[in-house]
Amino acid sequence: MTDKIFVDSNIWVYMFLQDNEEKYKIAEDCLLEKGANTTFIITYQIINEVSNALLRNEYSEMEIREIIEYMLKICTIQDFTKEIVLLASSTREAYSFSFWDSIIVGSALFSGCNMLVSEDMQNGLIVNRKLLIKNIFKK
Repeated sequence: MTDKIFVDSNIWVYMFLQDNEEKYKIAEDCLLEKGANTTFIITYQIINEVSNALLRNEYSEMEIREIIEYMLKICTIQDFTKEIVLLASSTREAYSFSFWDSIIVGSALFSGCNMLVSEDMQNGLIVNRKLLIKNIFKK
């Protein structure tokens, strides 16, 4: 069975910036060890957030484009839909997520992910009995 994992922007930022050695290694292991049995899901929101973080850290446009191309190569993009907006609203109401986090959770649920890896959300929370939120940096 193939796992579907939604990867939040903070995981990518640690992987590409490599400014925190421990978190870089954990992010790299997460994204590389899963291999053939995993489909990684992201949205354009994730690409935008990663690109913005890289710009703030003085990456060149060429470097950012290469990173975007890499992300697009190894991930499936979940397009934004009206169903995601409504799902985000209901999860925001039920779980008190922030607006942007609810869009991420809604996108992960809509795309059929069984896990969302993120540093910013409640580790171990299971949303709608379908989606496990996992902070890969927690021991």
